[in-house]
Amino acid sequence: MVTGEKPVYIKGNDAIAIGALKAGLNAYFAYPITPSSEIPETLAREFGSEEWPEFKSFVQASSELEAMSMVIGAASGGVRAMTATSSPGFSLKQEALSYATAMELPMLIVNIQRAGPGLGNLGPEQGDYNQSTKGGGHGNYRLIVIAPNSVQEMASFPAWGFDLAFTYRNPVLILGDAFAGQLKEDIVFPKVDRKQYDTNWATTGSKGTQRHILSSLELDYSKLNAHIQHLEAKYDSITKKEVKFEEHLLNDAELVIVAYGISARIAKQYVNMARKAGLKVGLFRPMTLWPFPENAIRRLADQGKRFLVVELSTGQMLQDVRLAVGGRTQVYFVGIAGGLLPTPRELQKTVDDIMRKVAA
Repeated sequence: MVTGEKPVYIKGNDAIAIGALKAGLNAYFAYPITPSSEIPETLAREFGSEEWPEFKSFVQASSELEAMSMVIGAASGGVRAMTATSSPGFSLKQEALSYATAMELPMLIVNIQRAGPGLGNLGPEQGDYNQSTKGGGHGNYRLIVIAPNSVQEMASFPAWGFDLAFTYRNPVLILGDAFAGQLKEDIVFPKVDRKQYDTNWATTGSKGTQRHILSSLELDYSKLNAHIQHLEAKYDSITKKEVKFEEHLLNDAELVIVAYGISARIAKQYVNMARKAGLKVGLFRPMTLWPFPENAIRRLADQGKRFLVVELSTGQMLQDVRLAVGGRTQVYFVGIAGGLLPTPRELQKTVDDIMRKVAA
């Protein structure tokens, strides 16, 4: 596998796998499921290579539940542990993710979304937004959720994800989709500065060392309340420090398209087309879905800009945009699901309709 500074033509799922290895991946546990299967396939092929001496464990588990439990076990030892799945498999991981956040375990989870609900099909969708950003399991917890929109970002986000996970001792989710996972592009793998993190909290299993207990069980009500408040304070810190987004041609934009992931790629192509036609349209792309960039959207709303949310769902991120806007201005919506993608020309028709309404 070519991973130097020369461009390599690679699929998104393969890029995530190699990006994780370059970020120092130690252990990978997963149950294969399309359309994320290339991730374990690539890691299985690379396992045992002299190029990745830190990559010590690769296990194809017999179920999603087993895989998540293995990740919890490895993460408890303070190593860089990761799993990957697709939407139905992500649903099966929710209970264990609640445990992992309560135990404050750093880990990386990848969800290459497919169309749902149920088994759905293998087409791209963004219907797991609410489950990912609001907490699909039980209790008061948050996942840090980051959303790539290109193969280049699929390659670089694992390093960012591990950095966030160990900085805050919290699971991090890379939320992709079937299109980005299967897309092939020319990229250059970034150089990764592997930071060293304090893992004195981790279990070691060695005799004669300080005993560390990592558990999600607390039968003392007051102590559990104190722990939940501790987690909330951590989430508040993440919200203040880790919001990330991209702005494109927003200075004079009258209409702001809000989109993430592959939808943002399509929207950006349309924005560039619209500008050539003299329309004042711009793009706002959240790169962190949680924490969500609500303050940045609110500032744009205060400037009187209107919004058009574009996503591969029936309107999940739409709710967060509306909350951020707070009724200050109008929020329009284009949603498509079932594995389909909107085209730039379809967006053009929607924007034309909006402009006509505004003019009237």
